[in-house]
Amino acid sequence: MPVVACGRRGSSWRFFTAEEARTLEAVCAQIIPEDQDPGAVRAGVVRFMDTQLTRFYKPLQKTYRRGIAQLDQASIDFAGKRFADLPAAQQLAVLHHIESNPELRPFFELLVAHTMQGFYGDPRHGGNRERVSWKMVGLPYPPLRGRLRYDFADLAKGELPWR
Repeated sequence: MPVVACGRRGSSWRFFTAEEARTLEAVCAQIIPEDQDPGAVRAGVVRFMDTQLTRFYKPLQKTYRRGIAQLDQASIDFAGKRFADLPAAQQLAVLHHIESNPELRPFFELLVAHTMQGFYGDPRHGGNRERVSWKMVGLPYPPLRGRLRYDFADLAKGELPWR
């Protein structure tokens, strides 16, 4: 059965090329690595970015194209390979190098912010697949926005749920 894609022909990505997505997955895996809990890759952070770049983040499309290309070029200049082709320790060294580079740092900071949004945000926006970060920090589902869940019987006894 053929794969149906919303974006490019033969690709499941809406905005990114397969190579750009591969680079970003490697970067996001360094920003929020998987340990005993799922990391950015399992939470679908790059899918979140890809979706949002066709919606709310649309004005940032050129920034992402240029930033990903610069990130890979910095990786080649610093370590001799594209970012996704490096072992994890070298990827971390490249990110430290990029973080200290005044030209590349703003894009890296944007990636960190969007990674956090995709990891901790509401799954309806395309990230936080299977609510992995909410489960990790113990948030109930569905979360009540702006309210705590109260057991009115406890409140009647004078027990406050936030103590």
